[in-house]
Amino acid sequence: MADRPSNRRMAPFGDADVEASEKQTMVNEVFAKVASKYDQMNDLMSFGLHRLWKDDLVAMLNPPRSTRSFEVLDLAGGTGDIALRIAKAGGSGVRVTIADISPAMLAEGRRRIGLERLAQRCRFTVTNAETLAFRSGTFDAVTIAFGIRNVTDIGRALGEAKRVLKPGGRFLCLEFSRVDMPGVETLYDLYSLTTIPAIGKIVTGDGQPYRYLVESIRRFPDAPRLARKMEEAGFSQVSFRMLSAGVVAIHSGWRT
Repeated sequence: MADRPSNRRMAPFGDADVEASEKQTMVNEVFAKVASKYDQMNDLMSFGLHRLWKDDLVAMLNPPRSTRSFEVLDLAGGTGDIALRIAKAGGSGVRVTIADISPAMLAEGRRRIGLERLAQRCRFTVTNAETLAFRSGTFDAVTIAFGIRNVTDIGRALGEAKRVLKPGGRFLCLEFSRVDMPGVETLYDLYSLTTIPAIGKIVTGDGQPYRYLVESIRRFPDAPRLARKMEEAGFSQVSFRMLSAGVVAIHSGWRT
């Protein structure tokens, strides 16, 4: 007798399909393996461009350079890369809550922020972007950089980001997108599928996590589709800006 077809919801992981309920566990395992080398790998994979992209994100956020209270939630904040930039760009009233589902990534963030002596302006919490452990209307801004593609339900995560924003608060998302220049797209795909996993294996001893990361980029919605998802989640004045020939995009939306 043939097996009955399963109606279980599936989510992509690398070349195989896995149950959506298992995806988060796999994502946790990936980032637990790469946490200590994550930013080093970002430098190698992007030729250092990720630093400029993150600088652009924080420039768009434009945290106040005064003593005025300004609460930021950095989702998938992991190693504290975005939080450090926000804290340094803003005044003493800026506070950043770094939220990540990976304890290993947060541990790396604590270490780095401690070295920068900014621990008093940063808080850390283990939480899922789809079920945020914060009261509604808590934050002036929510940021997420290279993290939203790893959630199981993007719409739900966007809805949660909007919920925890104060009225008039802003959501900013930096994420990989689709290269929009003929010829460059082919070269970028070849580089992503072959070179990035090879670099990952050399640096971390395991190329498999980076094969997953590349696949997660390829399966992620392009910039216009992500903008529509933001609108469906209730954000207003949604816009996006493409960077580096479409390798990444910064999306912006507001809670009215």
